Amino acid sequence: MMATNMEDDEVDVIEDDYMNSIVNLPPEVQEAIEQVLPSNDPLDSPDFNAVEYINTLFPTEQSLANIDEVINKMRTKIYRLDDNIRMVVRGQTNAGQDGREALAEAQKAIQELFKRIKDIKEKANKSEEMVKEITRDIKQLDHAKRHLTASITTLNHLHMLVGGVDTLESLTRRRQYADVANLLQGVVNVLDHFNKYVGIPQIRQLADKVKKIQAELGVQILADFEEAFANASKPIGNQKQLTEACLVVNVLEPKVKKDLLKWFVKLQLSEYLHLFQENQDIAWLDKIDRRYAWIKRALVEYEEKYGRMFPPDWEVSERICVEFCNITRDELSKLMQKRSTEIEVKLLLFAIQRTTNFELLITKRFSGVTLLPPGEATTPVDIKAMEEEDAGNNPFEEDSQIEVKTIMKQQQSPFQGIISACFEAHLHIYIQSQDQNLSELIERFVTDFKANGPPRAESEHGGAIFPSCADLFVYYKKCMVQCSQLSTGAPLLSLTSTFQKYLRIYATRLLSGSLPKAVVSTPSVSGLNISTLLKEGLKDSSTEISKFTSEEQFLVCSILCTAEYCLETSQQLEGKLREKINPDLREKVDLTNEVDLYHNVIANCIQLLVQDLEALCEPALTAMNKVNWSVVEAVGDQSSYVSAITSHIKQVLPNIRDNLASARKYFTQFCIRFVNSFIPQFVNHLYKCKPISTVGAEQLLLDTHSLKTVLLDLPSIGSQVARKAPASFTKIVVKGMTKAEMILKVVMSPADPSQAFVDNYLKLLDDTDTSNFQKVLEMKGLKRGDQNIMLELFKTRLPSQTAGRGQPGVAAAREETSRIRRLEKLIKKKL
Repeated sequence: MMATNMEDDEVDVIEDDYMNSIVNLPPEVQEAIEQVLPSNDPLDSPDFNAVEYINTLFPTEQSLANIDEVINKMRTKIYRLDDNIRMVVRGQTNAGQDGREALAEAQKAIQELFKRIKDIKEKANKSEEMVKEITRDIKQLDHAKRHLTASITTLNHLHMLVGGVDTLESLTRRRQYADVANLLQGVVNVLDHFNKYVGIPQIRQLADKVKKIQAELGVQILADFEEAFANASKPIGNQKQLTEACLVVNVLEPKVKKDLLKWFVKLQLSEYLHLFQENQDIAWLDKIDRRYAWIKRALVEYEEKYGRMFPPDWEVSERICVEFCNITRDELSKLMQKRSTEIEVKLLLFAIQRTTNFELLITKRFSGVTLLPPGEATTPVDIKAMEEEDAGNNPFEEDSQIEVKTIMKQQQSPFQGIISACFEAHLHIYIQSQDQNLSELIERFVTDFKANGPPRAESEHGGAIFPSCADLFVYYKKCMVQCSQLSTGAPLLSLTSTFQKYLRIYATRLLSGSLPKAVVSTPSVSGLNISTLLKEGLKDSSTEISKFTSEEQFLVCSILCTAEYCLETSQQLEGKLREKINPDLREKVDLTNEVDLYHNVIANCIQLLVQDLEALCEPALTAMNKVNWSVVEAVGDQSSYVSAITSHIKQVLPNIRDNLASARKYFTQFCIRFVNSFIPQFVNHLYKCKPISTVGAEQLLLDTHSLKTVLLDLPSIGSQVARKAPASFTKIVVKGMTKAEMILKVVMSPADPSQAFVDNYLKLLDDTDTSNFQKVLEMKGLKRGDQNIMLELFKTRLPSQTAGRGQPGVAAAREETSRIRRLEKLIKKKL
């Protein structure tokens, strides 16, 4: 009973402490508690409010009747929680002791495990020692067996070597080369096994003996060959023995084979060196065919007599041919150097043709294995093909056409240029000949043009190109292909320089030199007034203008199209030349100057066409200046000078467009150049119209708008196909003609007040040039004093051009602007 009372006292104390304290847990702790012990009880909420909780339990006064019951439930819940807490606290009292006991048991188990591992390791070491003791004798037996086998093998090799050396000496003396070839290879292979025993005197003696036998065999075989071929008139009786000797040479040092082949090739070509000495008539270029005919016969004879004597992999036929080519190249070089004055272009081309044909033939016949690294040889053809030769032209006949045949270039052949390289030093004769031929060709073009005039044969698109330019580039292409087959080095670069020279001559003499001269005479227009311009118009009979005829227009357009063709073909020619010439010379092939020259020809043609059309329009503009615009009383239709300009444009533009149909971009350039030149000219003439009344300015504004409409439609005037003008062209026309319209609008605005007039000028024209403002004042017809006042005011307004809003007189300027807009609507309605 006493214990119970003590527990109640403890609970009361705890309850009092709990009620008097506030527990605030960190948010992280509170969140962890909610995750481990989720609860919907309001008492577990971290933001618990006792007043709200009590109001929830007792929402009304009537609910206070059961307050005792609620208190009892709360006390019961508190007691239950206290019991749970007490049990947990008491349970944790013995947890430390249990943990220490568990740790001690774990340490004891670890010690026991360590002892067992140590015992196992000691037993493993003992087992390994036992195995080593058991296998020690077996290893000794294995070593002894391996040494015994090596000793037996070495003794066998030594026996074979001693016996083989003795046998070789005997066979060499009896010249039994077939047996020597088989045995010598075996002896050499066996001797390789004794390389690590060379320090032993007996082995060294055997090795020296084998080298001595090899040297004796080389000297002996070479002597046998010299003896066999000493008398060329007698057939070789020991050919079989020599064939077997070649098998021995394959086993000997490479130098023996090289010396033997060098001697034999020299022997085969000794007759050639004698027949074609420098002092012999057949040694000159005109009989170069005989050289190649001789080597063909010599190779056929070799194949028939000695083809089976030498092993096929020696390629003796190819070696003879290669040496022949080297000798021929050197001999021809020396001969042409001494007799260079006797070389003519036909003779040179004839020799090159025959030489390149022969190089092509041996390219097909031989694999080139003696000149190329292994694996790059081609498949040869039958030797009998070398006997076939096309009948050539006589190089000294006038009508003979000497052309170098195209060499097949599926792969780079080592025989290509092996002889013809000697002609490269003399190709300047060929270049000089082509220079002369091109000069004659240009003279013929000029003569034909003067005699027959410009070509009238038009292309399917309407343009015309001189036939001579196509002939010129066809000849260029022929020369380029021909020269690139002879050389892709300095001669081809020299030929390129020759091409450039005559491209410039063709551009200056035949194209620029054939352009017609434009001479324009401006008639005097006097006594004209507004009535004659508006009613009678500008009569054609009142002007005399020297303009291009349709033939001259066609000629200018033909020259332009021809220059375009030459320009594009020159660029293609430059690309082809860069492909063919040596890489180290590629950067020196540059036709930029020639291309620029043809660009200038095109620009000159366009300028001539523009000047011609401007010359037609000039009288009409001059007539506009002669009109007294201050006395115009009413606005009518467009003036006659506008009709005259429109008529000239409609007359000229379709012809130019048709003639430049194949060069559409240059027709567009013509239109852009014309408006770029005509519009400033029109504005300058507009400044000369002074003084101008308001009605006169309205008439000029109508005329300007009409001209603007015509110019915007310039690229498609008279065309059956409606095409939209390029945006760049439209922008130029709109900008230029808008300035003219703004000038007239300023003239139409009232001069009083002055400040409003200046502001209106700056607003409409945005032009700070004092001279232009002076011209507008003169057009308006102001007195000199008023002009000076305006100029002073204009100068003061320049720093603040945009400050016109809110100034006095702005209302008047706006009123004038609305009047101009009404006039524009009237003009559009009439148009």
